[in-house]
Amino acid sequence: MVRGGGKATTTGRATDGNGPALSRERFLQGEAVEAGVRTPISHSWQRCRALGLSPDQPGLPFRDDFEHDARIVRAAVPVLDRLQSWFAGTRMNISVADANGTVLLRRFGETSLAGSLPAFQRDPGFVFAEQYAGTNGIGLALTERQLVQVYGAEHFAERAQGNACRALPVRDPISGRIEGVLCLGYPRAAEDPALATVIRRAARAIERRLLGQSSERERALLRAYLGTGAETAAGPHHSVGVGDLALGMRPGDQAILLEKAAELISCAQRAAVRVALSDGRQVTLVSRPMTTPAGVEGFVTEAVLPGPARAEEPPRLTLVPTDFAQDTTVSIAAATSAAAVGPVAAAVARAASVALAVPLSATVPGAVAPGSVPGATASYRMAQRSGAHGTDAPAGGATGMGNGPANGPVGTGTAGGAGGAPAGSGLGSAVGGRSRPGPSAGPPARGLVLVGEPHVGRYALAARRRLELLSDASTRIGTTLDVRRTAEELAETAVPRVADYVTIDLPEAVLRGEEAADPCSDLHRTVVHGIDDDCPFHPVGKRIDYGPATPHLRCLTSGQAVLEPDLRAAMGWLAHDPERSEVMLGHVHSLVAVPLVARGVILGVAAFYRGQHPAPFDDDDRSLIQELAGRAALSIDNARRYTRERTMVLALQRSLLPQGLPEQDAVEVAHRYLPAESDVGGDWYDVIPLSGTRVGLLVGDVVGHGMLSAATMGRLRTAARSFAELDFSPDEVLTHLDNLVGRLDREAPAAGDAGIFGATCLYAVYDPTTQQCTMARAGHPPPALVHPDGTVSFPDLPAGPPLGLGGLPFEAVDIDVPEDSRLVLYTDGLIEGRNRDVDVVLDRLRDTLAHPDRTPEDICDTVLDTVAPIHPDDDIALLVARTHALAPDRVAAWDLPADPSLVSEVRSRALRQLADWGLEETGFAAELVLSELVTNAIRHGSGPVRVRLLHGRTLICEVSDRSNTAPHLRRAATTDEGGRGLFLVAQLTRSWGTRYIREGKVIWAECALDAA
Repeated sequence: MVRGGGKATTTGRATDGNGPALSRERFLQGEAVEAGVRTPISHSWQRCRALGLSPDQPGLPFRDDFEHDARIVRAAVPVLDRLQSWFAGTRMNISVADANGTVLLRRFGETSLAGSLPAFQRDPGFVFAEQYAGTNGIGLALTERQLVQVYGAEHFAERAQGNACRALPVRDPISGRIEGVLCLGYPRAAEDPALATVIRRAARAIERRLLGQSSERERALLRAYLGTGAETAAGPHHSVGVGDLALGMRPGDQAILLEKAAELISCAQRAAVRVALSDGRQVTLVSRPMTTPAGVEGFVTEAVLPGPARAEEPPRLTLVPTDFAQDTTVSIAAATSAAAVGPVAAAVARAASVALAVPLSATVPGAVAPGSVPGATASYRMAQRSGAHGTDAPAGGATGMGNGPANGPVGTGTAGGAGGAPAGSGLGSAVGGRSRPGPSAGPPARGLVLVGEPHVGRYALAARRRLELLSDASTRIGTTLDVRRTAEELAETAVPRVADYVTIDLPEAVLRGEEAADPCSDLHRTVVHGIDDDCPFHPVGKRIDYGPATPHLRCLTSGQAVLEPDLRAAMGWLAHDPERSEVMLGHVHSLVAVPLVARGVILGVAAFYRGQHPAPFDDDDRSLIQELAGRAALSIDNARRYTRERTMVLALQRSLLPQGLPEQDAVEVAHRYLPAESDVGGDWYDVIPLSGTRVGLLVGDVVGHGMLSAATMGRLRTAARSFAELDFSPDEVLTHLDNLVGRLDREAPAAGDAGIFGATCLYAVYDPTTQQCTMARAGHPPPALVHPDGTVSFPDLPAGPPLGLGGLPFEAVDIDVPEDSRLVLYTDGLIEGRNRDVDVVLDRLRDTLAHPDRTPEDICDTVLDTVAPIHPDDDIALLVARTHALAPDRVAAWDLPADPSLVSEVRSRALRQLADWGLEETGFAAELVLSELVTNAIRHGSGPVRVRLLHGRTLICEVSDRSNTAPHLRRAATTDEGGRGLFLVAQLTRSWGTRYIREGKVIWAECALDAA
């Protein structure tokens, strides 16, 4: 039923014109509220609006059928009494609610408050869940599942504007589930930060008392077993101290026994299982029910070893308490006087100055307040007696209630010395103890392993499974450095062990390796994975926009996982997309949304759903998912950073490679560059037009990977191109590059830099007029030559040392290359690999190239498809050139003696040849250029002189002689009578230069065909 809430508080509206009050007024008027209010409060307001709540609603639901003797009530009564005494004389309202928000207990600092407050603030039974009461301490603590503070205008209801409160969930230490909420309410003016410490200590005291209730049940089971079960079940076997079973047993075997024993207890039925030990022995574990005189039902698990029984009287186990302490009370001295700081502040100071200690003996006989762990403990030792005058064995057999946090949840039974005991598996762990049998004791045949209640065993198994999942996640998540694949691995690890469905949304920037500018609004569906494909999630690639009250956006803004155990009651989720939500409810019923955050960077959001799994998510699941997502986020961030670095290096690498092919007629060229999967290296290629219609083909590989290799590659390629354009021969180009690499290596910083250590290079110059190719290599794989008939050969070139070693010569070789041949140049990434035989790969390359009808483009594609490794661990640069020949009728040459009188004859022959080619318009420029070059050769060189004209894309005039002296362009003074010839040549031609040959030099000049 619904009972009226009484009169409103006299403080009225908290509208002071700023802060939450102003934000609340704006929110109630329908405006968007983003600043001036805390995130949990704004999300709660959004949910209240979705629920259709009114701030002026008159009452709250009231239940008069709540359980007055619930576990939380029995545990909280002494704590609330202590808090009431501390806050005596203040207007403190102390309450405890159950996990549904129903208030079960009330205490007041001033007893007169009980008569002056409205009924909903003084009487137990009112429900303060958020869906009924709006934003308030109890409801928000249940929603946020952590300590919350609601102050004044942050309350949604008008009647609570003058109050403030702090609320904290109280959990069962064994299961981790929320049993209730402890709430401290007080006037707004009495706010004190120390209240956070007080409420935490009080909640821990209640949790310790809940633990004491559980441990008493297990102690009762152990007493029932020791008093009756051991003797009746032992039969002809020895019921010995359980430490005997562990004598000579390895720790791993002890852990296996404990795990199997916990599984038997969790099954809650009679069962037996045979466990094989590492030494070949087999132990039979037997479980059977056990009931205490008080009606507590549990199970006992015993281990049975095969072996002969002795006729002596079997030892008898007794339980001897060893460290029961007396109930203690704490005397409290006020830190400050009430008159100085006010009654509430003084009470807070008193409560915060000491640990909140409440004697457990008030409800649990024999239990004591714990010392170092947040759980009540009582230690026992197992004493073994032989006959009527037996002596006690040393302590250390079974412990009554273990110090849970060391190996598992609080309140678990642990093995006295078995480090691998499963957490939460009950009381009375036996394996690992050390008891001393009497001189006449026979070999042990039966011993106690575990005693406990089935639900405790299930908690233990669940905790173990969670540890196994996290261990498995460390090996399954992050196997690659791909962002998308790492996200998929997170989903595959969680399904079906934790969730039935997983969706992961990442910003596009993260997939590119960058940080998202606004990760909350730039999300795209990246992964959808589940036990089947029938759940109607948004497809991969779709942009996702979440509303402000959805669990997904709430977890992104808070940085913590958000649990929605019942999606039918999750108004923020339902209101975001009502039509799709209604369809989704037919497939899922519970949700945990968790942010993917690593190193302070928000990477995205993951949503874990349960649909076919009957149990909803709980707080343990939320903690597990948050831990799982945190580990995955680090792997995703590593992949993102790697992607960013790889993208930068690859961009640098590609920017330093040729952006286009130069225009030339010597060869038809195709090229490919394939970066390594793991990292980018320093491979490069180049095509360089040279004088005399020749072309230079260059491939190289810098040792190493990463940014340094890419930058070094760019420097070497630039230098190699410069050396080549100076018309140096291939061996001379390699010599200059060798000197450059050595100098770069010496200039590298001595600290923190491993140096370059070298590079490899292959340089080939093809001349279409002679159909010859001059090659030299520096530690580089030889090229492949495909003849016009399809024959494939690998020219035997002198290997030469890698660049950077210095001091060793390089040798160039001339090879005949017929027209329509294919020259294939490549780097070692094409043929080498960790598990590849180079000879086998070269044979495969030979077979692939033995098709003369393929174009260079086809050859590149085929080679990469058939020869290159599927997952290259090194860069691959591939250059394929199909050779052409300059037609003989486009070449004119004359050999002349060194006679100045023949210059006019050269001009005449040149003009006639140009007329035959139809290049009369270039005759004037060609005549002047040839006259100057031939005259210089005769005057300053040594004969004979050779003149050659080449008709290609341009007209090339060449004059060669046997002298090694080269002309130099200079600016003649106004009084000089000569020195202007080369200046005129430079003005009349597109370019000119000198190249050296084996005997002498060639001076050449290139004229445009439309030159006048």
